[in-house]
Amino acid sequence: MQLLEGKVVAAKVLAEVRAGTADLLARTGVTPTLAVILVGDDVPSQIYVRNKKRAAAEVGIASRDFLFPGGCSRETLLGTIGGINRDPAIHGVLLQLPLPRGMDEHEAVSAIAPDKDADGLHPMNLGRLLTGAPGPVPCTPAGCLEILDHYGIKLEGAEAVMVGRSRLVGKPLAQLLLARHATVTMCHTRTRDLAAHCRRAEVLCVAAGRPGVITGDMVREGAVVIDVGINRLETGKVVGDVDFASVAPRAAAITPVPGGVGLMTVAMLMRNTLLAAERQSPPPRPAGERAG
Repeated sequence: MQLLEGKVVAAKVLAEVRAGTADLLARTGVTPTLAVILVGDDVPSQIYVRNKKRAAAEVGIASRDFLFPGGCSRETLLGTIGGINRDPAIHGVLLQLPLPRGMDEHEAVSAIAPDKDADGLHPMNLGRLLTGAPGPVPCTPAGCLEILDHYGIKLEGAEAVMVGRSRLVGKPLAQLLLARHATVTMCHTRTRDLAAHCRRAEVLCVAAGRPGVITGDMVREGAVVIDVGINRLETGKVVGDVDFASVAPRAAAITPVPGGVGLMTVAMLMRNTLLAAERQSPPPRPAGERAG
């Protein structure tokens, strides 16, 4: 059984972003800049934002904080997003989800300028993904594909099963697998005989949001398993959606939790921010040309 270590792949991606950021600065004088919007005092969200800001600093990406209390009004949030959209010095926007109860996430995400959408969740960018057009790709699904590519997992013609149908992971990851010519079955927690579907999978991706929803008897011998889930138990232990102890002996390869897909999400956010800055930056002036 091979462990698909996200930390190894994330380190590679971050090194590439660091080099790309330095190159962009040298060519154009532009420092990629990410706006981080956090509403409320959700502790996991605060931790995620802190990790993303630390990663940005490590690769040379500047970040600007826009922090609001949980009682932030719709007008304040949308007005802030509008201001960021108009600021040419900001290239990417991270709106930390989930928003507090009562706030319209779809409206807020849709208000972000598509070209500054570092999370790849704007409806226009999801549409681009569906049609195969270029554009920012949601970070976690992109990270899953990066892991599969790094470890040489063949997708063309493979029987792939996606358990989970969220717009953050399940739906976009299924599209990415289809684009790589896998045969994809979409499942979820209400699928009848989920185990039968999962046992057909050569590549099994799980993002159901339930700890241990996939057990060893549901997995084909020799399958590749991508566990996107991150669940904190009452004991404080962090586990995935896959029961690692029973699945790992049957799998040819599997991502650990923690240490797997979660690290990739941050790395792909950094890549999306760099790509956004490159798209928005003016071409470098020819040598010897003066400004003015």
